[in-house]
Formats: sequence, C-alpha cells, structure tokens
Amino acid sequence: MTPTLIIDLHAQTLDLLDGGTPIRRYVVSTARNGPGEQSGSHCTPRGRHIVRARIGAGLPAGAVLVARRWTGEIWSPQLAAQHPERDWILTRILWLSGCEPGRNRLGQVDTMRRYIYIHGTPDTELLGVPGSSGCVRMNNLDLIELFDLVQPGTTVDIIG
Repeated sequence: MTPTLIIDLHAQTLDLLDGGTPIRRYVVSTARNGPGEQSGSHCTPRGRHIVRARIGAGLPAGAVLVARRWTGEIWSPQLAAQHPERDWILTRILWLSGCEPGRNRLGQVDTMRRYIYIHGTPDTELLGVPGSSGCVRMNNLDLIELFDLVQPGTTVDIIG
C-alpha cells in the first residue's frame, strides 16, 4: 500500500487513498482562522506536505501530549476543567512538513516549524467544522487507525 492523504478544508474531511483509490474518509476540524501559511496566523497551511514524524505509537486513546511528549495524563472532563487554557493534543501526532519552498516550506511559511500536526482531540470538540489553531484535529479512534496505516514520507495534500 502506498497511501496518500487528502485534507479538504471546505469539506472538513481527510481521505486516505491507495494508488488514487479512496479507502477511508474521516471527518476532521481544521483552523477556525481558515487557510493560510504565514507563521503566527493560526491557519491551516495548504499544498503538498509529507508526514515527517509519527509520535505516540502505543499510547492509549486520550493520552495527553505536550511538546510532543506524553504527560502521563489521559484526557477527561475533570482534567479539562483543571486546565481550561490547554489546546488539547491527544493520542497520536502525525507531524507535517511542507514540500513547496516559499509556500509551506522554509522562512515564515514553514509548516514543520509552525508545529502543524494531524492529532487527536477531545470527544467534546466538534468535528466537521473549523475550530483548531491551525492543526488538523481528528477523533482519537480514527487517528489510531490512520496512524497505523501511514509512515514517515506519506504524501499529504491540503486543498481548499
């Protein structure tokens, strides 16, 4: 299998394709600020990317990640109430890197330096509508499934 991911900002979906044939469709949430590549914009970058790193293999669903490390916590409504300021990154991280210099790679538009991920989110967060700070949020169980199907170097096209 040679997977490709297509993230559609208008439809708020992530499609997993194998050789151009759709295999899975997941509902996601991208940036509430819309599309954009500029550092500090809190927008979701467009264009061709790759999965640069896979982080969190084997962690339980709902594992809380901060600075790409597991804190030892599992998300719960009680934990959320104790930390209302957190932008929850849960379960797994697929860290994206842009492939198009000047558009989403290098300088002030570098996707990887912006820490743009595909990551899990609390069940209380709406999917199917923009709501993130630039990342692509997914249901935790969907992310576990996707994580096991992609490797570093997987192509990710963000369109819309």
